[in-house]
Amino acid sequence: MLRQNQASIEPEPNGQPIENESSSGSPGVDIQRELNRLEEIILDSPRIPFLGRTLIDEEQLLDQLDIVRLNLPVAFQEAEMIVRHKDEIFQEAELYAEEIIENAEQRASQILNEMGLVQQAKVEADQLRNQVQLDCEAIQQATIAEIEQIRYQAQQELEEMRARAIAECDEIQNGADDYADHVLNSIEQQLTDMLKVIRNGRQQLGGDTNMIIPPNAGDSL
Repeated sequence: MLRQNQASIEPEPNGQPIENESSSGSPGVDIQRELNRLEEIILDSPRIPFLGRTLIDEEQLLDQLDIVRLNLPVAFQEAEMIVRHKDEIFQEAELYAEEIIENAEQRASQILNEMGLVQQAKVEADQLRNQVQLDCEAIQQATIAEIEQIRYQAQQELEEMRARAIAECDEIQNGADDYADHVLNSIEQQLTDMLKVIRNGRQQLGGDTNMIIPPNAGDSL
């Protein structure tokens, strides 16, 4: 049986007041919390030494029991509602699970498709890399062949230039020898004529007959 003064405020053992719930059993009260508070009331009550008994504040304990008792029907109604609608809850949970599975399957299919695209892209990239490598090798070989051709042509041109230079040098040398020989012959002829003039002059002057000028004096020059 409920006591009349349900709204009384009783102090807790730590000095903090406890405001009891009204007898209307308003929703929002946590039954587990109130039961824990009831347990705290009992555990925090002073114990009688040597007797193993506890002194409990009767008013505080009864107020707490009233709070629990008044709110139990609400908890029972909630539990009954849950039991009544368990099939609906299970169906909703099953639909939710199916939705999750369907989304997972779609995601897996999408991932597989993406993996297929990635694999295809990788294959195409490998083919492109191989083609680029082949093109580079072909260009390298063509470049090497062109360089060899240019080097060969340059070598041929150098050989021709060298041959022409040698020929020109030989021609210049021969021309220089001919010119030197011509100049020397001219000088020799002039010296011979001069010697003849000198000989004739000495003979006319009645010079020293002991001085003999060799007839081929001009040849030694």
